[in-house]
Amino acid sequence: MRENFVEACRRHGLRITGPRKIIAEALSAAHDHPDVRELHRRVMERDPTVSLSTVYRTLRQFADIGLIEQHTFDGRSVRIERAPTAHHDHLIDTQSGRVIEFSSPEIEALQIEIARRLGYELTGHRLELYGRPLAAKKR
Repeated sequence: MRENFVEACRRHGLRITGPRKIIAEALSAAHDHPDVRELHRRVMERDPTVSLSTVYRTLRQFADIGLIEQHTFDGRSVRIERAPTAHHDHLIDTQSGRVIEFSSPEIEALQIEIARRLGYELTGHRLELYGRPLAAKKR
């Protein structure tokens, strides 16, 4: 089970302020990969006094202590996700911007084999796939 944001902040000596708690709650409730402006919008629904700069600063602090990961997919705005408990890759819908998480043992094995063939031990990787829904494809 994942440690909650408040416990992790305390463990790392990060004081729990009202805005940090609201930002942490918004991140905990997120089932997507919001960008910073979307996260700020969600935070403002709970407390309209929390500034965008507070959200940026808090996210930087959360990233520094390993609570979140920040991704820039295809040169677009930074997207946020809780630090994963298990490895996964991402498929980005180029039409909607939706980020879909997936895992594939076959892809993982192939990456290890490719690294071996090239004379390397794989120490990590990040895979991002980009596509559009098949239904949207022009016929």
